[in-house]
Amino acid sequence: MLLFNAAATSFMNRPPRKTKLQQFSGKPEAAPVRTGEYFESFTNYLRSECHLSENTVGAYTRDMRRFAEWLGTRNLKTLTIRDYSDYVNSLRGHELAPTSIARHIVALKMFLRYLQLEGVIVESPAELLGSQKLWERVPEVLSPSAVDNFLQAPRRGELLYLRDRALLEMLYATGCRASEISNLRVRDVHLKDRYCKCHGKGNKQRLVPLGDAAITAVEEYLKQLRPQLTRSGSDEIDWLFLSRSGRRLRREAIWELVKKYALMADVSPDISPHTLRHSFATHLLAGGADLRQVQELLGHSSIATTQIYTHVDQSRLKKVHSQYHPRA
Repeated sequence: MLLFNAAATSFMNRPPRKTKLQQFSGKPEAAPVRTGEYFESFTNYLRSECHLSENTVGAYTRDMRRFAEWLGTRNLKTLTIRDYSDYVNSLRGHELAPTSIARHIVALKMFLRYLQLEGVIVESPAELLGSQKLWERVPEVLSPSAVDNFLQAPRRGELLYLRDRALLEMLYATGCRASEISNLRVRDVHLKDRYCKCHGKGNKQRLVPLGDAAITAVEEYLKQLRPQLTRSGSDEIDWLFLSRSGRRLRREAIWELVKKYALMADVSPDISPHTLRHSFATHLLAGGADLRQVQELLGHSSIATTQIYTHVDQSRLKKVHSQYHPRA
């Protein structure tokens, strides 16, 4: 009886359990969620459950750290759709591209869904956020003459000019992303058969033809320079493009090289490896390639992603109009 009375007294003195409505009504009694505590488990969730690539996982993690900085000491459980809209507006204030803002929104929604699965939160007002209109931003594209100047930027006589010339030629010849070029192995490049095998997002593989310029540049690099960069017994000897120390040339280094040679070639300093990918697709369409063929070469899952390039090159539309319209 004494034990029962003690237990009953303890129960009666215990503060009432908060209802779900109280937890998410914006009242101060809602316990704060420390977002940083869930980042490591969230990244594991992205890898193991969502099967996302390391690049995507890294991007989502960086996006969520930016969200955590914006959140500060505010309580995640009390945020409303207006608060999340303010967060999106803050991203626009950083002059991020629409594609980057769209990725931030996706990362935020996935993080909140993860917290729902873990029972940390019940509702996610961020689901009401709309996606960015990606078509509003037309990608920057180099003209064919600017591409020629850029590809010739590596100077003969420089220590690694053969590697850099082969690298730039491959970026433009294949339309590959920087990460795809970084992950190319020697066995993926079939110079005699004039194609290479690219490993894209989600480990999807595709075959991309190679032209004479790219084949010649890669052959010279393989014969004259790459043997000097390889290290005996190195685990990274299979990678096609190697750094000065004989390791795989990382995508960050590829970005830096593109910036370096853009400056030397006097082309736009804002270009990136993706600019060469955009130029690759646009020039193919301008030459008469079918949109479905370009989609396959780029490795796009949806043709809607490829259609952005039809907005870029107006010369192709004029050519089609003059060729097929009876009164052109």
